[in-house]
Amino acid sequence: MKKLGFVALLLLSAAPVMAAESPPSIPFDADTNFLKMPNDLFLGEVAGVAVNSRGNIYVFHRGTTDGPAYGARAAQLLEFGPNGNFIREIGKNLYAWSYAHTVRVDREDNIWVADKGSDMVIKFTPAGRPVMMLGRKPEASDEFAHPLEHPEPPLPAVNGLFRQVTDVTWDPQGNIYVSDGYINSRVAKFDKDGNWLMQWGDRGQYDGNTEPPTGRMFQPHTIASDAQGNIYVGDRANKRIQVFNGNGQFQRVIKIDVTAPAGLQPVIGNIPNPNAVNKSQLPGAPWALCITRGPNQVLYSSDSYPGRIYKLTLDGKLLGQVGDLGRAPGKFAWIHEIACPSENNLFVGELLSWRVSKLTLRPTAQQRAENNK
Repeated sequence: MKKLGFVALLLLSAAPVMAAESPPSIPFDADTNFLKMPNDLFLGEVAGVAVNSRGNIYVFHRGTTDGPAYGARAAQLLEFGPNGNFIREIGKNLYAWSYAHTVRVDREDNIWVADKGSDMVIKFTPAGRPVMMLGRKPEASDEFAHPLEHPEPPLPAVNGLFRQVTDVTWDPQGNIYVSDGYINSRVAKFDKDGNWLMQWGDRGQYDGNTEPPTGRMFQPHTIASDAQGNIYVGDRANKRIQVFNGNGQFQRVIKIDVTAPAGLQPVIGNIPNPNAVNKSQLPGAPWALCITRGPNQVLYSSDSYPGRIYKLTLDGKLLGQVGDLGRAPGKFAWIHEIACPSENNLFVGELLSWRVSKLTLRPTAQQRAENNK
């Protein structure tokens, strides 16, 4: 098992990129009825959404549950055409289905899902056949089978296995990077054929005041990569995005330093405590990351409170914000994944509103000019 020393990571670290507190709002249109669902099929919590090169949309949601009220299986993968028409269900009754977390599409239009409940990442061909399985589901035959425990500090991570896995991305060579996750606090790297290469990261969190060293993570919830093969990790509970090269060497930290309007009530729960050790509910904490393709890439990140999407350059300059929290169309209730097929066209999956929204951003002339600087 290969790990990077955190002293070395600290020496490599630079001053974090801090985004402005009052980014300009980007006008947008939201279509919450874009997907045409069959009469007998309903979305549950939409944990994942992705788009392939032909414009087909994949939705990984927590629906069609079976089992007990607690611990029920809740995962289904659906495909829709560019016009929103339903095409098919992929992987019906798949062994790995347990608790949906994210879906991604690679450069060859293969479909990948991360299932938090089964601790597995599955690769499907464009035709919908499972061809690669990373991780392993706990054995139901074991007399000690039970939900994963959360000891503090966590038990050491094991090569090739996940504990509440969250997301997946790739570099230009096809190497696979997995964010792992709620119990493990690391990035796991495999080659394009699924062979284990290395890991980096370990648990690190605020002690109340002091930020943990770079390279340490607390709930790496989302992961994305750019055209140069840099890996962006949404270190959600530490309220920061850490950027590494493909060998796990720390490059920089991006912090979205924003505030919520005074007294704003969350969609669920109390107003977050800014001094909480787990900062996943605070403004700017990265729940979902997406990087556009093409020569002029931009980064999108979402938070749960005040429920916005943030548009940034890859070096962390905050270009604007989209939307705010709420359940009405055009509002957001816990965006869990973003698909960004182009700079001004986004698809967002929401947990609490059980929907996918198609967003068309309409930046002003001034905002377009600012983006092109």
